[in-house]
Amino acid sequence: MNQRFRTWWQPRRGLAIAEACIIGLVAALSAVFLKVGSGWLGTWRVHTTHLLPAWLVLPAIGLVLGFLAGWLVDRLAPEAAGSGIPQVKASLANVPVNLSWRVAGVKLLSAIIAIGSGMTLGRQGPTVQVGAGLAAGMSRWVPTSPDHRRQMIAAGAGAGLAAAFNAPIAGVLFIVEELLQDLSGLTLGTAIIASFIGGVISRLLGGGSLDLNLQLVKSSSQFSIPEIPFFILLGILAGLFGALFNRGLIFSIKFYSKLHISLPLRVALAGFISGVVVAMLPPSFRDNTGLRESLITGGSHPSVAAIAFAAQFILTLIAFGSGAPGGLFAPSLILGSCLGHIIGVSELYITGVGSPTTYALAGMGGFFSAVSKVPITAIVIVFEMTTDFNLVLPLMIVSVAAYLVADKVVPGSLYEKLLELKGITLTKEVAMEGALSKLTAKDVMQERVETLDAEMSLEEAMQAFARSHHRGFPVVEDSKLVGIVTQSDLLKIRESTNHTLSDRNLADIFLKEIMTSVPMTVSPIHTLSNVLYLLDRYQISRLPVVDRRKLIGIITRADIIRAEADHLNCENATPKLRPEPSYIVYQTRSPSTGRGRLLVPVANPETAGVLLQMAAAIARDRHYEIDCVQVMLIPRHSSPSETQVRTAKSRRLLRQAEVLAKKWKIPLHTQIRVTHDVAQAILETINEQHIDLILMGWKGNTSTPGRIFGSVVDTIIRQATCEVVLVKLGTTSHSSLPTQHSFNSWLVPVAGGPNSPLAIKLLPALITLGNDPKIRLTQVFKPSELKPDMSISEQAIRHLMRRRKLSSTVVALPVQANSVAEGVINLVQTEGYDVVVLGASREGLLQQAIQGNIPEAIASGVESTVILVRGAMQK
Repeated sequence: MNQRFRTWWQPRRGLAIAEACIIGLVAALSAVFLKVGSGWLGTWRVHTTHLLPAWLVLPAIGLVLGFLAGWLVDRLAPEAAGSGIPQVKASLANVPVNLSWRVAGVKLLSAIIAIGSGMTLGRQGPTVQVGAGLAAGMSRWVPTSPDHRRQMIAAGAGAGLAAAFNAPIAGVLFIVEELLQDLSGLTLGTAIIASFIGGVISRLLGGGSLDLNLQLVKSSSQFSIPEIPFFILLGILAGLFGALFNRGLIFSIKFYSKLHISLPLRVALAGFISGVVVAMLPPSFRDNTGLRESLITGGSHPSVAAIAFAAQFILTLIAFGSGAPGGLFAPSLILGSCLGHIIGVSELYITGVGSPTTYALAGMGGFFSAVSKVPITAIVIVFEMTTDFNLVLPLMIVSVAAYLVADKVVPGSLYEKLLELKGITLTKEVAMEGALSKLTAKDVMQERVETLDAEMSLEEAMQAFARSHHRGFPVVEDSKLVGIVTQSDLLKIRESTNHTLSDRNLADIFLKEIMTSVPMTVSPIHTLSNVLYLLDRYQISRLPVVDRRKLIGIITRADIIRAEADHLNCENATPKLRPEPSYIVYQTRSPSTGRGRLLVPVANPETAGVLLQMAAAIARDRHYEIDCVQVMLIPRHSSPSETQVRTAKSRRLLRQAEVLAKKWKIPLHTQIRVTHDVAQAILETINEQHIDLILMGWKGNTSTPGRIFGSVVDTIIRQATCEVVLVKLGTTSHSSLPTQHSFNSWLVPVAGGPNSPLAIKLLPALITLGNDPKIRLTQVFKPSELKPDMSISEQAIRHLMRRRKLSSTVVALPVQANSVAEGVINLVQTEGYDVVVLGASREGLLQQAIQGNIPEAIASGVESTVILVRGAMQK
């Protein structure tokens, strides 16, 4: 029954066709609504100039409506800024860009307001994003595959373009040529259906693309062979001006970003400037539709066309750079018609033959081709709008020449350059290849590897296996991988000791004698598909990653599964996204007099006081300086260096740290960072300030699937090269400052290994927070062990007492339990310890902390404060 249900829900061709039909219908309706709404608003704007002075009305309308359009986008759907085509292109390349009904609705309404305000932007680009957003929202109704969803989004984008231009073939070609670049049967079929329905419905409802006088156009267009050089010249000029136009767009966007003002103010400024300029021009320039038809039909003087070209060129750069919701298709066509009209009139004056109308239409296709880098789509759009076969050859000459020249001067797609400004880089390989063939072993390997030494005895190796959850260890000698040992190897040796090796003690057998001396390994550049093949071929669970025999990491089946799952969920965006670095909006500096640096990220005012006192205690003990950072998270669509933020609350929190540091005479540096990713900002701070230790709070559990501590802390644990101390504050310590009785009794589970000394080193500093603190070191043993070995705990006590003469009571007592978590939780609940320090097992405990649930179980099972320590990683 379940299999039949799953089969019924699988994406089928019939379902795809039905979706394409609905998408085409909805996209057409939205395109018509956009045309009618922006046309009505534009007519009202022009009409008001007959009642009031144009120099007053046009700037005021541009300012008010521009601010309203920008406010809608900024508050409701920031993804709706700009033309929308780059966002659709990124979404189809599996970049996590939001496309939804909300985005489509905001885009539709804000585009009507922006275009109606008089800004020289087009409605064709917005209809592409509206159609794609509606299709994306619809695809969420039915559980479909990622490929099926991408096809529906592409169909929606094509339907939007077809409805805007009444050009269904151009809608399909635009999908193939620019957006999806997919020629599969289902993609073409759904795109054709959606575009056809979108074009037909739009035409029936009066959504004519450019409102051309087609009869006049057909009667005026003509072409002859001697005119070919003039069309080539037109193509060259269109390519040069198109390349200059693209560079101007990028410059305009960067210029607005340097102003550091919000999106509503940028759009309002663009609307105001547009109104001022248009008010200074002749009245015919206030109606873009009338001006365009006058240029195409040859009814304008060349000087008018030149002024129109310059004005449209500059005003489009001003409007588009502000982030106003509007496209570039219509401005490109108007600029092309102006350029073509000038060349056509000049050719008519020189030779006495030719048609300025033909040149104007060919110029439209040429300039569109130069800007959007889609020559085939440009040819078909103009042809479908006019249905004049006399234009085909001139269109081909001008469009291809313009494309070649523009791509030579400014290579690459404009839309991809616009995405790069937002930190998104698209490549064909990234868009088409999967994680298994793209990611390498280095991308997903675990850099912290628990190893055994080749000179270790078999008895010590067995103890290591007993304390760890691992079933195998790489064996190293001078940091070089020399072998691998598994539980199976130990079992075989243990059985053989009863026979051939009965005369030898286990302490006399060394790992180098029993290890597999030539283990299977991979290099950092091996792809995940190669790694998975080796794991399956040799039936092993892990592969060491080596670089010139040096062990640099280890990769398991779980790592591959996690990488592929992140890729399918678009969570692993590293190959596609270049996250924009965090931006420091506030900082203070003190004299650098310490031996090292301790970083404290603060976020919660209720727990910041306790964390800062812990940090101050450690810094005073180690003679460290303290770096205190407050991270402010902003949406992905906003730039950290451009977004305005309010720092008053954050500065109050940092002043709390300054007061404490001044009291204890500790150098303190503070900063506030604006970022898209909290973990990234913290890692940047660690690297920039050369942090030696980071102390950060942890809530004790996480609701994030697949995470132990949560996304931020997990990332810090995996990537931070410094020492890491996590603090889950107990329920009795959530005041702004700890009481004298909050940290009086300390429980430290120990089992030897690299993290044990770290916990011991922290104790002398941290116990100063309590009053007459008592410390218990304990080891957890299985109930089957009759005589627990307490030598490790006793050695830890001697080390602690040697390092500093403590007046505190320190004891070492064992505890029996089936697991570390169970033993620690029972001990805390029965004896009421205030603080539990977890950092004292072999490294296997830390690996379990990262991959298993020991800290989470302890933190959620006790009300005491829990501290977890992880040693520094080699850079």
